Amino acid sequence: QMLPLHHVPSVCAGASSHEPSARTPFVNRYYFKGLHQSAMVSDEAQRLAQPQPAGESQLLAWRMDDSSEDQRAPHRRDPNEVVSPAHLRELGVLSWKLNPAAELEDPQLQAIREVRGYSYQDIIEVSPQTLTGYDQKIKSFFEEHLHTDEEIRYVLAGSGYFDVRDFDDSWIRIDCRAGDMIVLPEGMYHRFTLDEGNYIKAMRLFVGVPVWTPLNRPQEGHPSREKYAAEFTKAQGDLSSAAVAVH
Repeated sequence: QMLPLHHVPSVCAGASSHEPSARTPFVNRYYFKGLHQSAMVSDEAQRLAQPQPAGESQLLAWRMDDSSEDQRAPHRRDPNEVVSPAHLRELGVLSWKLNPAAELEDPQLQAIREVRGYSYQDIIEVSPQTLTGYDQKIKSFFEEHLHTDEEIRYVLAGSGYFDVRDFDDSWIRIDCRAGDMIVLPEGMYHRFTLDEGNYIKAMRLFVGVPVWTPLNRPQEGHPSREKYAAEFTKAQGDLSSAAVAVH
């Protein structure tokens, strides 16, 4: 069951306000009652909600160059250094390929929402036509930050880039297009920008009442950052140790 939500946060990943704006380009906003009851989730829902295996994922990502020119440019290194979906998974990034034409009627999206407890969602459009002060605001979205919860984005149309920090602190650029759904883990340093197409329509999901406040870097002593470091950098250390043992 869907309930309209009247008090909504501001515009985008990295926005700090909790108050709605008259120019906030939301399409719709909903809470979903009765979710996050994992004991009652069917086997079929569990199957549908599984992230796409890394070996099947077509999500594109690459290591970024050091140029400070237009953030909307691809910023690939020369030669291009591709980052595999398997490496993104090691960093904690999950992904799915869904059917954006179906939107709320997509049974896989419904299963993901049910299994992962996403009880809130809204749909947002960002472009020069829908967002006052567009050029300035997309620069503000590009500030490196983390959140105290997962960040979930499902691209319905258009495209954009999520940049995430690798274990060595270099930037990885993830190219998100229509049908791509990604989850960035709590405590991961990241940022967002549109690409040169200057348009994205995306669904944002959240567990419970959304808290969009970004915590700009540095946040090394923050519990969410420590949680991320303990879970994913330890896992990377274990993988490295195992590789050394094999050789």
